[in-house]
Amino acid sequence: MSRSKKSRSGGNGDIVVVRNRTQADVEGRLRKKDKKRKGLKTGNRNSDAKTAKQQTSGQQRDPRLGSKKKIPLIVESAKKPTKAERRINAEKELEMLENDAQLNVLLDRLENGDHLGSGLQKYVDEKLARIEVLMKQLGLYEEEPEQDEEQEVVAPASSKKSAKKVDSDDELLSQFESLDLNQFKG
Repeated sequence: MSRSKKSRSGGNGDIVVVRNRTQADVEGRLRKKDKKRKGLKTGNRNSDAKTAKQQTSGQQRDPRLGSKKKIPLIVESAKKPTKAERRINAEKELEMLENDAQLNVLLDRLENGDHLGSGLQKYVDEKLARIEVLMKQLGLYEEEPEQDEEQEVVAPASSKKSAKKVDSDDELLSQFESLDLNQFKG
């Protein structure tokens, strides 16, 4: 867009000067306009507070509102493992327990006569109980011979009548009354 400007020079009359705007002039004016607008936008305090408030409200959600997780309308029953799968799982668990390095170290310490703390002793007892359950489940468990020996030791110490199988309560009472206590006094 052209602009015309009158000038007052000399007395010859009016001289009109026509000036064309170039692209450089337009860019210069825009740069000058931008320089005047340095700083923050008006009302910046309020807008910053609103955005900060929105962020914190998203983080501190009310737990009573619930979740957006989809819930299946048809509940599928859990698939029960077959007997073969249970056996395989039991075998794997038993193998893991038998190869447990920490348990082996603790059992070696017990065999050497070391005393374990209550926590370690509890750990060993739990693992041994689980091994026993798994072995019974797999049919590998055999009764310990130590218990049989204890029963055999008790049997010879009692009288010959106790070795017989007693059926009634009256016979048990008579056997108890006839028992010689001096026999047990070493």
